[in-house]
Amino acid sequence: MRSLHFVLGGARSGKSRHAETLIEAAPAPWHYIATAQAFDDEMRERIAIHRARRKGALAGPGEVEGAWQTHDAPLDLPGVLQTLPARETVLVDCLTLWLSNLMLNDHELKPAAERLLAALAAREGTTVLVSNEVGFGIVPETPLGRRFRDEAGFLNQKVAAAADSVTLVVAGLPMKVK
Repeated sequence: MRSLHFVLGGARSGKSRHAETLIEAAPAPWHYIATAQAFDDEMRERIAIHRARRKGALAGPGEVEGAWQTHDAPLDLPGVLQTLPARETVLVDCLTLWLSNLMLNDHELKPAAERLLAALAAREGTTVLVSNEVGFGIVPETPLGRRFRDEAGFLNQKVAAAADSVTLVVAGLPMKVK
């Protein structure tokens, strides 16, 4: 049965942990689509923490260990979603990193968002998407920062409209929005 869950929150709010809990309540196997790229030691450490938290996710990208399978999709998130079995459970973490990757690589954002929504609509199983709510903070100083904040807000609105449920996580506490 198709279900699309959208989990939003600020940095270190507990949104990824909450999303993993939702996934682990669904039947395995579980697919984890990672959008992060490790360009420095700090980001490599963040990725390692996420992997260590997921039981069995210590295998390399695309390898299976336990119930989790990890897939990297820094740019072609819709394409990776389309390659996975439509009825299996998927966690995408996170849309804001995917968006920043697209922006920094000069991809067109509107067609990418449309492809993502089409790929999500074709899914038949449980899909959980994680994104940062970046609109609660100060106005970014740079034009790129303001564009990112705005584009993240637009993308979040589109995904929230398509989602069956939306949860905002604040200080580790999930609050049902939709």
